[in-house]
Amino acid sequence: MSKPLSDYDKRKQISVRGLAGVDNVSDLKTNFNRHLHFTLVKDRNVATKRDYYFALAHTVRDHLVGRWIRTQQHYYEKDPKRVYYLSLEFYMGRALQNTMVNLALENACDEAAYQLGLDMEDLEDMEEDAGLGNGGLGRLAACFLDSMASLGLAAYGYGIRYEFGIFNQKIVSGWQVEEADDWLRYGNPWEKARPEYMRPVHFYGRTEHHPDGVKWVDTQVVLALPYDTPVPGYRNNVVNTMRLWSAKAPCEFNLKDFNVGGYIQAVLDRNLAENISRVLYPNDNFFEGKELRLKQEYFVVAATLQDIIRRFKVSKFGSREVVRTDFTCLPKKVAIQLNDTHPALAIPELIRVLVDEEKLLLHSCAVIWSDTHMRTQFYDFHMIMMTIFLCMKGRSVEYVCMCMCASVGLVNILCVCVCVCVCVCVCVCVAMQRVASLYPGDMERLQRMSLIEEGGMKRVNMAHLCIVGSHAVNGVAQIHSDILKATVFKDFYEMDPHKFQNKTNGITPRRWLVMCNPGLAEVIAERIGEDFIRDLSQLRKLHSFVDDDAFIRDVAKVKQENKLKFATHLEEQYKVKINPNSIFDIQVKRIHEYKRQLLNCLHIITYYNRIKKDPNKQWTPRTVMIGGKAAPGYHTAKMIIRLVTAIGEVVNNDPVVGDRLKVIFLENYRVTLAEKAIPAADLSEQISTAGTEASGTGNMKFMLNGALTIGTMDGANVEMAEEAGEENLFIFGMRVEDVEALDKKGYNASEYYNRIPELKLAVDQIAAGFFSTKQPDLFKGIVDMLMHHDRFKVFADYEDYMKCQEKVSALYKKPREWTKKVILNIAGSGKFSSDRTISQYAREIWGVEPSLEKIAAPDDLK
Repeated sequence: MSKPLSDYDKRKQISVRGLAGVDNVSDLKTNFNRHLHFTLVKDRNVATKRDYYFALAHTVRDHLVGRWIRTQQHYYEKDPKRVYYLSLEFYMGRALQNTMVNLALENACDEAAYQLGLDMEDLEDMEEDAGLGNGGLGRLAACFLDSMASLGLAAYGYGIRYEFGIFNQKIVSGWQVEEADDWLRYGNPWEKARPEYMRPVHFYGRTEHHPDGVKWVDTQVVLALPYDTPVPGYRNNVVNTMRLWSAKAPCEFNLKDFNVGGYIQAVLDRNLAENISRVLYPNDNFFEGKELRLKQEYFVVAATLQDIIRRFKVSKFGSREVVRTDFTCLPKKVAIQLNDTHPALAIPELIRVLVDEEKLLLHSCAVIWSDTHMRTQFYDFHMIMMTIFLCMKGRSVEYVCMCMCASVGLVNILCVCVCVCVCVCVCVCVAMQRVASLYPGDMERLQRMSLIEEGGMKRVNMAHLCIVGSHAVNGVAQIHSDILKATVFKDFYEMDPHKFQNKTNGITPRRWLVMCNPGLAEVIAERIGEDFIRDLSQLRKLHSFVDDDAFIRDVAKVKQENKLKFATHLEEQYKVKINPNSIFDIQVKRIHEYKRQLLNCLHIITYYNRIKKDPNKQWTPRTVMIGGKAAPGYHTAKMIIRLVTAIGEVVNNDPVVGDRLKVIFLENYRVTLAEKAIPAADLSEQISTAGTEASGTGNMKFMLNGALTIGTMDGANVEMAEEAGEENLFIFGMRVEDVEALDKKGYNASEYYNRIPELKLAVDQIAAGFFSTKQPDLFKGIVDMLMHHDRFKVFADYEDYMKCQEKVSALYKKPREWTKKVILNIAGSGKFSSDRTISQYAREIWGVEPSLEKIAAPDDLK
């Protein structure tokens, strides 16, 4: 069996034709030693591996800084329309290798490290994942920033610099245990604090009426301190900015309080203010958690809009002189994209800033709304199931965001918790007046479309606020967009059909192919050249090589090398012997009922039972890996993890089964682990109930890296089947219309349980404690849910899923035919580049034109 290539060898293969320049290597070594000695104040005799990582990171960053400054100069010289991407999550992962790839430094850095006696992979492992996101939403934002820079867009990402990111997951005795992700404990070499752009954000307080208007007084002021991180484009010398805000308390202390012993309390109050950026959204099953989330949302929105207006008003590089005061041209220079519903308060806050801060006349609100506001902000929606995130309790909003409250004397409305503030009132009034004029007398429609949900506890419907306040609204996969128009936002679509669009998600091929799977990238480049890295649609050219024996061998060889390397990692981590010739069957995503990890568990149990029943049969070996984090307060999700680990404990220790079936729960799934797992996968599990997954991006990563998909017609799976051919995926289960029909008929889990013997056996084993002998009742709650209140209809798709898995096993026994389908999937994955997605956003929503032009390098005298 071939030995897996090291990362060093693979990076040498994916060189941009030729060896690293001698001068480049020499300069890198010199700068590395300079940073080690002067920046870190370390001697090589006492330096640690982490010191070497920081020295290398600073060395690579040196190549970023000049381009970063030059890019901003370029934007100020050209004064283009700027795009601002607001997101409460940016799941960036590690930066070192990604930066080296995008700056074409990876070969030179490898050679320099080798000559210095250092192992590049060891240094890369020293870097902490920047886990400022929960999953797909934050990872999508990171891919989008990469594509915006690679397409030469004047774009900025805005979010929160959480001190603690998504928790680290530990599996202890089979249970998920959360540990704080102190990702900043060693510092972050990629960020730069910008205190000169610090902005005040106001909370709470009260209003006072004065002759010149209503004043917002006695507020709690929190300072927003920006930290800038460079985002390099792919080899075009463009370096954009991600600006993350950190909450800081004002420096003032009340001297009187200090003198009477109140100093300690004053310090503690400062800590409370700084809690806003302390941690990525915590458990939301108590009021304080929701209040904190609302404060985070307003904090990032208020600080960002102040920064956007500041930049709009100045045009000279490095100057704060105001040269632009006509806000009617704001839509020509500013596009604000809201990443899901979390930044919804940007809509009323922009009105408040224009009226209260920029002193636009109040009677101009209608003009502001129609001409400036709605043509400036855009909204993409990432959910189908209407969750609590779409609404905020009126009382919470009133309590936290006294902000723009009484600008037109509507305190009485605020007191009954109907609005966030007067600016939401403006939104409500304008929107509802329009509905009433278009549909006179239709009170039911008026109530359905209201921004305020009436009832016991009034709620501001943030999704409705985003729709009425945005110029364009888009779903993130075609099926998702169609469902939104037909059901969730049907009334709004009927009123403004032109406003609704689709923008299918995508992934950056730089991180998710060139960086994480250099062997496959090299094999592709040898056949079709390297331009596919910028234009992934060129992968279509691989159709010419589907029957090419040499190409089939090369693709299969790269996959086997990736599997060998990952198998070694798994054996080290989990002490389980892995058969590298088995199907690597992987399902990695957040643990949630609708993603149906339980359906996967039922297949594992059934396959286990079949092997036990007929141990002498030639079974296709499988290694099933499930990974993902459960929200700390989501009990069912945590029980699903415990079930997976319990099944693994039984299956992995059964001598009859041996290496024909292994089950591993991938602990602490994150970007770095994904970069190892995805290139090694044979089978990608995308098995959510049809009509529940908005899009998914993990499915695209697996497809691009040569895994075949077993999945339902849900999210982007539908378009993947269109691009690669449905016959080249393993599609099973109900379609959306089947789910709707079953809902009308009534889903009865017992019907399937009593009719399908293998399903009944698997469920009975779980219920009887076969996988939890010390606690026989441990999983009865899961069984009760599956039998009596399963909203996602696991049993309804079980039979078809099992038949489809049999097709997987049969095809895997035919390596040539399997690899040909792999090639067809890779060739069909070009649509799913985030470059394509961002190009569509740019041209069809933001009104800007992408460019592949390479701007002048900092040392280019021309």
